Amino acid sequence: MLYNLFDYFKDIIDFPGLGLFKYISFRAFSAFTLSLLIALFVGKKMIHKLAKRQIGEEIRDLGLEGQVQKKGTPTMGGIIIIISLLIPTVLFGDLTNIYVQLMIITTIWLGLIGFTDDYIKVFKKNKEGLEGKFKIFGQVALGLIVGVCLYFSDQAVVRVPSSQRAEKSHAEIVSQEGFSDKISYFKDEKSTKTTIPFVKGNEFDYSWLSPVKGEAGEKISWIIYVLVIIFVITAVSNSTNLTDGMDGLATGISAIVGVTLAILAYVSGNTIYANYLNIMYIPYTGELVIVLAAFIGALVGFLWYNSYPAQVFMGDTGSLAIGGIIAVAAIIIKKELLIPILCGIFFVESLSVIFQRVYFKYTKKRYGTGVRILKMAPLHHHFQKEGVPALIQFPKRALPEAKIVARFWIIAILLAGLTIITLKIR
Repeated sequence: MLYNLFDYFKDIIDFPGLGLFKYISFRAFSAFTLSLLIALFVGKKMIHKLAKRQIGEEIRDLGLEGQVQKKGTPTMGGIIIIISLLIPTVLFGDLTNIYVQLMIITTIWLGLIGFTDDYIKVFKKNKEGLEGKFKIFGQVALGLIVGVCLYFSDQAVVRVPSSQRAEKSHAEIVSQEGFSDKISYFKDEKSTKTTIPFVKGNEFDYSWLSPVKGEAGEKISWIIYVLVIIFVITAVSNSTNLTDGMDGLATGISAIVGVTLAILAYVSGNTIYANYLNIMYIPYTGELVIVLAAFIGALVGFLWYNSYPAQVFMGDTGSLAIGGIIAVAAIIIKKELLIPILCGIFFVESLSVIFQRVYFKYTKKRYGTGVRILKMAPLHHHFQKEGVPALIQFPKRALPEAKIVARFWIIAILLAGLTIITLKIR
């Protein structure tokens, strides 16, 4: 909002410092700082109100160390993250930018689904919360909105060099910080291409998956593209939800992922860096850095209260929204196929639950007795559990929660570094 106001009045009011608002770096730093402060100061008051209203977590006795002490800890703290993210985004982001609009829609949409789930659990005393089919329906609907908007919006394009001057081509590319880099000509085009690691050219076109080739195949390629987007949003938001089982675990990992996505968004939206790294140049994604900076600040501020021992839990209100934000940001900058690496912890946590259930049901049906692969799923609980029969018995002793979280953070940092390195590995 401030960005749009200052952009409108820049030729009318000559006020010192207004020019700073055109710089991505200044607005990103401002968004990060403001979101951090909101999370720290508003978060403290909100935690007090949640505790006063006895909006606490219902804990099932799973035999985990320190689990009983968490009973009654305020939940639905994801509201803190959402508020801390939205206010700086609205103030410092360009609200006419399609990517900013989609990120705001994603945050509110999945935040409301998660809030409904938490509300049913806390106030209706229904441990199951919102029925799974309604969650999936909401995630699929969001994926459809995001996919259609990205494919049909005039802003959502890839800018490529052109040997000839076309009707919509340009003679100069201007980066987001105001520096220009002259090339022959370039043009904006719609593309269903994305980034894929370890392959020459680092590009994959979803149109290749079309069962119909030729011109007809190109026309229906957007359907495949939208279906992929729906799957990515649903998978990542649910994976984040599964990972949110320890104090600070999902929060810290998501902050690390957010930093990585912000870097990728900046280089993808900057012609100089995009050309140097030989990656797709996606104009207007610089505004995504503002949203991700606010996202990181909100998570760091929330981590102040969510770290061990947690004073508040984010609940589904936070975890679903966080997963959706990560997924949509990766999709926008065409890095969604890097998610299994970047969000490797989330990915493995989901697989641990799937394999655990499938193998247990298989062995029970075949042998009459179910056998567990892990001591307990999701994976992070496996390291907490002790003395439970399972195929995998490592570690021999249960690990403290804080140590498990710290080690998962370290792995997340290594995966983030590997994700960035993949841009130059072909």
